[in-house]
Amino acid sequence: MNWQKLAEEVIEGKRINEMEAMAILQCSDDDLLLLLNGAFKIRKYFYGKKVKLNMIMNTKSGLCPENCGYCSQSVVSTAPIEKYRMLDKETILKGAQQAHHLNVGTYCIVASGRGPSNKEVDHVADAVKEIKAKYGLKVCACLGILQPDQANRLKEAGVDRYNHNINTSRSHHSAITTSHTYDDRINTIETVKMSGISPCSGVIIGMRESLNDVVNMAYLLRELDADSIPVNFLHAIDGTPLEGTNELNPRYCLKVLALFRYVNPTKEIRISGGREVNLRSLQPLGLYAANSIFVGDYLTTKGQESTDDHKMLEDLGFEIDFLVHSK
Repeated sequence: MNWQKLAEEVIEGKRINEMEAMAILQCSDDDLLLLLNGAFKIRKYFYGKKVKLNMIMNTKSGLCPENCGYCSQSVVSTAPIEKYRMLDKETILKGAQQAHHLNVGTYCIVASGRGPSNKEVDHVADAVKEIKAKYGLKVCACLGILQPDQANRLKEAGVDRYNHNINTSRSHHSAITTSHTYDDRINTIETVKMSGISPCSGVIIGMRESLNDVVNMAYLLRELDADSIPVNFLHAIDGTPLEGTNELNPRYCLKVLALFRYVNPTKEIRISGGREVNLRSLQPLGLYAANSIFVGDYLTTKGQESTDDHKMLEDLGFEIDFLVHSK
C-alpha cells in the first residue's frame, strides 16, 4: 500500500474503503513510519502542528449501577477506588482554575452513573456559567445517558461539547456491558447534536475486540459525525471483569490512531486514557496522527506529569492550540 498516495487522496476528499482500513491495522511494523507519515500529512493539512490540551475533573466517582467490564467505578468492580457524590461547585471551579493555568483549551466535567438527575444537571450548569464568566474555557460535560431537556439546559448554560463514547462496536457491546444497549449510547449522541452541543464520542481499544470491530468503530464515528474522537487504550484495572487483559503493544496503538485519522481526517483525534501504559516510549509518535491529548490524571488512574506533556510537545516542535481565554 502506498500510504503517501492514500493520504493525498483522503485530503482530496476520498473516503477509504474497508479493505484499505483493514490494511492500516495490518500494516507491517517495517512500514509503520511510512503509515504515520501519511497520517501526519492528513493531520497537518487540517490542523497544522497544533495540539489541543484537555483536562478531566472527576466530579462524581464510583456509585454506578452499570456493569461495564472496563470500569473501576461500575457496580461489578471490586477495585479499591475513592467513591464520592457530586463535588461542590467550589471544587469544580478550582479545577477550572488549574486548567486555565496549564493553558488547557477544554475542561471536561465527568460524573459516573447511568445518567444525571435533574438536580445534578442544574448543579453542573451553575458551575459552567461561572467557569465561562471567570476563565472562558471550553467546557465538555460527560454525565452519561442524557434526556433532551437536560441537553438543552446544559447548552443554555454554556456547555460546548458533550462526551458519550460508543466504546466498542455494536457486535462486541454485549461482551462489555449488558446494563444498557448500544442504541442508548447512539441516542444520547443524537440528543446532544439536536441540542446544538458539539458531539464527542470515542472508543476503548484492547477489550478483546477483533480488527473488524475496530474498523466498524471508526466508520460509525464518521457516520455519527463526532467532532472529537477520544481513542482510549485499555488500562486493565485489578478488580474489573477485564482484569489482566493485555492485548496491546505500542506499534499497534499507533496503527489504530492512524486508522482513525485516515477514516476521520477532519476531526479532532485525541489520545486519551491508557496512552502512558500502552504507547510507552512511543507516545510522541502518536501525535503525528492525533492532534489532541489529555493532560493530568484520568478518572481513577494517574496520567504523567503535565510538565512532561508540555516538554514532549516542545521536543516534537508542536505548539499548544490555545483558546483565547476571556475573563
